[in-house]
Amino acid sequence: MKKTVLREYARLIVRCGANVQKGQDVLVYADLDQPEFVQMVVEEAYKAKAREVTVLWNYQPLEKVHVRYRSLKTLGTVKEWEKARQQHYCDTLPARIHLISEDPDGLKGMNTQKLAKSRQMIYPILKSYMDQREGKQQWTIAAVPGAAWAKKVFPGMRVSVAMEKLWEAILFTARVTEDPVKAWQEHNANLKARCDYLNNLGIDKLHFTADNGTDLTVGMIPEAIFCGGGETSREGIYFNPNIPTEECFISPKRGQAEGIVYSTKPLSYQGQLIDNFSIRFENGKAVEAKAEVGEELLNTMISMDEGAAYLGECALVPQNSPIAQSGLLFYNTLFDENAACHLALGMGYADTIRDHHNKTLEECRALGINDSMIHEDFMIGCDSMHIDAITRDGRTVTIFHKGNWAF
Repeated sequence: MKKTVLREYARLIVRCGANVQKGQDVLVYADLDQPEFVQMVVEEAYKAKAREVTVLWNYQPLEKVHVRYRSLKTLGTVKEWEKARQQHYCDTLPARIHLISEDPDGLKGMNTQKLAKSRQMIYPILKSYMDQREGKQQWTIAAVPGAAWAKKVFPGMRVSVAMEKLWEAILFTARVTEDPVKAWQEHNANLKARCDYLNNLGIDKLHFTADNGTDLTVGMIPEAIFCGGGETSREGIYFNPNIPTEECFISPKRGQAEGIVYSTKPLSYQGQLIDNFSIRFENGKAVEAKAEVGEELLNTMISMDEGAAYLGECALVPQNSPIAQSGLLFYNTLFDENAACHLALGMGYADTIRDHHNKTLEECRALGINDSMIHEDFMIGCDSMHIDAITRDGRTVTIFHKGNWAF
């Protein structure tokens, strides 16, 4: 891939994604697959007048080694220096850039129960720091190709060819055109117009149905609104959390979901795949989960904490989105969730509450925003997806028909 194009992508991530501000610190989280591109992102952050850029590297094989050999007590301990670092991030609010490239099967064979227990031990300690930063930071998630990931998406090709093909797909879906910043401004305006229409309906419930057996009704929070594209931090900085994104999303009311939903794409969770699964809800809670592949892992995910069995997000994505039209299965939630309507188990988004900047996090959760240590998206959209909005004044308005917007 031409370096000039990659530099445009790096600039998009920094300027339009995280929207790094003059004098701000920046954290870049990355795997070891694309060090040259990471360098480009770091340089672009400094060109945006960042004060200091820190890169935090991850390597899946090393994570497997840690989980295998460390005791549960060691894995589940948050050391004092880590608490100090977390508090430092709360005080300084660095912009966060996540560059994902991991192998969808990279943690296969790992002791998932041990990892899950260690995260359950850590989360109550880290939660206080996460809550302090909620809604105050800019952050963005973007992708770069990894060799194992590329081979998963394009099996049968040489690694070099698969890597180039994956670069092309990433750049296309991320709208890296001759002027990517302008393309994103237009895209954000389109998503905002969709959200405005939905928010003016006064939706009380969403009813999802599909030919595969999905029949699920989800209740909405009266004070919640659909969001999409860019958002504004409590500090007043506009940024794009996901590159790419095609969704209009909302956080539903905890405890209001009835029926069954079937997945339409694999879910990669903890470096392992869960596929061909269904989840049945009663009184808002997932009470039954079945899967042809990864059923034990699916149930582990749902039982991570009390909130993990409740919904945190409903997202609407048309089947004619660029990612869906590419015909590719990315085995990566950032992309696959933007190719189909999806739901998320776990934590809801406080910033979907109207006028959330003038409310505390506790006030938003009291309105019905779910709280959990996880937020895991799974895809439910398909060509037969039909969604009706039942409004608070008793109307039924079709908003999705045959997998696409009905307006």
